[in-house]
Amino acid sequence: MKLASLKHGRDGRLVVVSEDLAWYTDAFLIAPTLQAALDDWARCEPELRNLAEMLEHGSAPRGRFHEREAAAPLPRAYQWADGSAYVNHVELVRKARGAEMPASFWTDPLMYQGGSDNFLGPRDAIPLRDEAWGCDLEAEVVVVTGDVPLGADREAALDSVRLVGLVNDVSLRNLIPAELAKGFGFVQSKPASALSPVFVTPDALGVRWKDGKLHGTLTVELNGKPFGQADAGVDMTFDFGTLIAHLAKTRSLGAGSLIGSGTVSNRDADGGPGKPVDQGGLGYSCIAEVRTVETLLHGKPETPFLKAGDVVRIEMLDEKHHSIFGTIEQTVEAA
Repeated sequence: MKLASLKHGRDGRLVVVSEDLAWYTDAFLIAPTLQAALDDWARCEPELRNLAEMLEHGSAPRGRFHEREAAAPLPRAYQWADGSAYVNHVELVRKARGAEMPASFWTDPLMYQGGSDNFLGPRDAIPLRDEAWGCDLEAEVVVVTGDVPLGADREAALDSVRLVGLVNDVSLRNLIPAELAKGFGFVQSKPASALSPVFVTPDALGVRWKDGKLHGTLTVELNGKPFGQADAGVDMTFDFGTLIAHLAKTRSLGAGSLIGSGTVSNRDADGGPGKPVDQGGLGYSCIAEVRTVETLLHGKPETPFLKAGDVVRIEMLDEKHHSIFGTIEQTVEAA
């Protein structure tokens, strides 16, 4: 089952989307918004599934689904917590800052609490006030939970996953070092993130959803050129069950909590940092990583951070080359 929110008011209008992303049907008689459906999932899920089946069989009123008309599936959420499940990425980015990586990062998930009051739609621009801030894309996987009790273990945490999607977790890299030096975490360096047009129930992903991980190539393009082709199910040190249980160690989580994987990152076949796509590698899911590799190889970074006019495209295709979650495609605009 695939769910989306069309732009309407502050919280969007919930719709069910066909498997091929071509059609939608309104779900307002079941729940007006996705958050309302998550709050009453036991009742809403079977009714939404029935509606999805009717849509596939052409027996429900339908309209053309245009991704440019979609808001973020959750335009605002009660919680957004982003992990760093791909420790390879953490290690490389910390090298760029000259920071040592504690050994505990391989056994204890790293996570921060982000702003959740305003998620960008999949075609919304990335507003940037100052290019000197070092604007970066971060292609990630995200899950949406139901209610998670305090102290939930990994298995209970995995059972709480309601939906899976993609996110562009925008970062302002040049603001990060000074913020982290204060010892209190990200604030200004983490502006609004963008969510994929649709979120998908885990069962609809089939074998792609296994062991708490989304498997498949996460395609990233920058200005129309291949930038990243990492497999989201490879080199993921902490699965989503582990990430959610980590967050729930000292508190319960409310339905509609968004949990991010952190930047998807694969090592090269030789065990070293990934190579660019044009050199036969899997590329990168953020600019900071390629800049780190360039510094290690050439002594200085060569790839610039995002500037006004740059276009970022993120999606995942199935075996028939059809988009699973729809496409995040954003242009950087001077704000």
